[in-house]
Amino acid sequence: MELKIYYHRDFDGISAGAMLAEALEATGREKGITWSGVNFDRTLEWDQFALGERFAVVDFHYHRRAEYWFDHHPTTFLTPEDDDSFQEDERRRFDPKSPSCPPIILKHAREAWGWDPGNRFDELVQWSNIIDSASFKNANQALFDRDPALRIMRALTAAPNYHFHDRVLHLIRTQPLVQVADDVDVDDAYQRAARNRDRAIDAFPHTMLERSATAMLADLRSKKIRRERFAPFYLYPELHYAVTMLPTRAGVHITAASNSWNRPSHPVHLGELLKRYGGGGHQGVGGCNPPNNRKAEEWSREIYEEIACVT
Repeated sequence: MELKIYYHRDFDGISAGAMLAEALEATGREKGITWSGVNFDRTLEWDQFALGERFAVVDFHYHRRAEYWFDHHPTTFLTPEDDDSFQEDERRRFDPKSPSCPPIILKHAREAWGWDPGNRFDELVQWSNIIDSASFKNANQALFDRDPALRIMRALTAAPNYHFHDRVLHLIRTQPLVQVADDVDVDDAYQRAARNRDRAIDAFPHTMLERSATAMLADLRSKKIRRERFAPFYLYPELHYAVTMLPTRAGVHITAASNSWNRPSHPVHLGELLKRYGGGGHQGVGGCNPPNNRKAEEWSREIYEEIACVT
């Protein structure tokens, strides 16, 4: 039975999926690999996920049945039993100190499988680390820089469908980032995303529901409103935190993020906070997928109230 790689649908997860697919096939461990994206809505029935399949999971929650698994999220274990049962071996590696998932796979594949891609994926690892840890120089770079990796990152925010993510994974696996960014479909999504970014920045002030001295809550669920991850901190650099509700094809997503350029003195671990709601993440960013709009409103306000006065 062929292996299917499930990856988190962001630059980090797609890059991790591309690297794992290439490493497994290049070393002869697997052939005919396929892939598909996942998001936090799938964790609602995680025990039943991918029944009857041979599968791998990268940049996403630990799954006991996964034949290969690599992640760096400190909230990866959904239950104490998962945490207790996990042991690193030649097919599984966990490093919560890594800024992204691809360097974990690259290091493991070199050491455990004898894979030697040379410097082929060095640029991918560099940018995956920057993007997933939000280690941008400033908000202007995050929003407006035209480096190939950042154009791809932004294009993913305007993906026309889920197949787009799968195709980008294939492109990243087989081409340099500059060629991926120049791909006709990727560039079209990037141009659409750039227009969305500009509209989102203009519209964002009208979406705020609550605002404290250091945090805000915004409702971006209307499909007429464009969402921009860094808009809160570009427009309001004094903020420490932003909590937003936004639409997805699966329903509603809640994101809680900290300001990379103005972090609080006593930060809340947002990944652990969002894990209470079936999601997860890192110290500085977390997400979850509530089952309906009523829960989205309830949960987002609870999350906001927990961080509204943090300094």
